[in-house]
Amino acid sequence: MEKVEDDSKLKGQAEIWQHIAGYVGSMVLKCAVELRIADIIHSHGGPISLSQIASGITTTNSQSLNMSYLERIMRLLVQKNIFSAHHVDHDHSSNLGKDQTTSSPTTLYGLTDLSKWILWDTKPSLVPLIRIVNHPLMMAPWQYLSQCVKDGDFAFKKAHGCSSIWEFSSTNPEIDTLFNDAMSDTVSVTMHAFIEAYKDGFSGIGSLVDVGGRTGENLHEIVKSHPHIKGINFDLPHVIAKAPLFKGVTNVGGNMFESIPNADAVFMKGIIHDWTDEMCVEILKNCRKAIPENTGKLIIVDNVLELESDYVFKESHVLLDLIMMVITSGKERTEAEWKKLLEEGGFPRYKIFKIPATECIIEAYPK
Repeated sequence: MEKVEDDSKLKGQAEIWQHIAGYVGSMVLKCAVELRIADIIHSHGGPISLSQIASGITTTNSQSLNMSYLERIMRLLVQKNIFSAHHVDHDHSSNLGKDQTTSSPTTLYGLTDLSKWILWDTKPSLVPLIRIVNHPLMMAPWQYLSQCVKDGDFAFKKAHGCSSIWEFSSTNPEIDTLFNDAMSDTVSVTMHAFIEAYKDGFSGIGSLVDVGGRTGENLHEIVKSHPHIKGINFDLPHVIAKAPLFKGVTNVGGNMFESIPNADAVFMKGIIHDWTDEMCVEILKNCRKAIPENTGKLIIVDNVLELESDYVFKESHVLLDLIMMVITSGKERTEAEWKKLLEEGGFPRYKIFKIPATECIIEAYPK
């Protein structure tokens, strides 16, 4: 019995150590993205040596590049299955760079299903999302988490003195650019799956307003596939000022808490999870006013928490819920929570459609 207890204690200690150092994986992933390691390997068309990776890293002084650091970073990335590694004898290898001069076998690093998501030059990519989520300014609010549990305040406000990330980004060009890039790249991750799954849902829509549409790329993808739709990209004036012009899309500045442009249907992707329940009800009520009473509908692409299932994105959604809590004061919601929110916002009927992406489609109707 004592040995079992000792083994259990040892396992517990090991797991706590993994949690203590959990941030290291995130930081090393960010490092791999900034060094463009996946793109360097990809450009060679197959697994390459550490020296070949090093030669592809942009630096002002190649002599100062620390090979020991790089090797240890790659060791963790291989352990996390972000890259693969296998050893070859020099008799069976060629063109492996300076590693050939050593007597030990050469390690070759290759791409995995995970590393293909951190390529800069291939779409879809999660590179911009990794950069914004792990930016020092985005990490600062986490230092106030326990304090916020005690006093109920908002972590982002404690860290930066702003009521929202949108207020903060409006005066911080670097964060604004990173945020726009992250939202833009998630278009290619989700929108293809959404448009394919929802193609029949667009048939009766003559005009569609994308609430919180930022640069308008989501709407552009929809209108490109369904050119009969008149698109209205709606966001804050400072966001719309930077939005490009897309055929079939009109950019309109405003505030969704005040009013939303009229259209046959309202589209929102990744908007509702940014806000508290009370704020969401305000947004939904304005959506309700913007569409026809009998034929209008609301199309939401967002996460639906499935806490009791083995859903592939279950843990990701729980983690994202905490990110929303800390960065935006929002939350991820279960179907029961979505139902309550929609009813209070004027949408008593709804359907949920799963698609091959982290989000689901929620179609809601005023009657």
